[in-house]
Amino acid sequence: MSLPSTAPQRDPDAPARKLRASNLRTAVILLSIALTFFVGVIASKWLGTPQTSIAVLGSAVLLFLIVAIGRNLRK
Repeated sequence: MSLPSTAPQRDPDAPARKLRASNLRTAVILLSIALTFFVGVIASKWLGTPQTSIAVLGSAVLLFLIVAIGRNLRK
């Protein structure tokens, strides 16, 4: 009669899965930055004032800096 093993089971694919998840998060962030700038430029051309375009793009940059810094502080 053998006793069940109490040692934790290691997953050999865990590092690859973590790297893939990290790469996916980075891709989503880069895609959202590109989409925000694209939509911001279109909106600024549609609204027609230079102040609007600066406000839209500046707020997008500020938002993504906050997200990036927040992600690094959480780790």
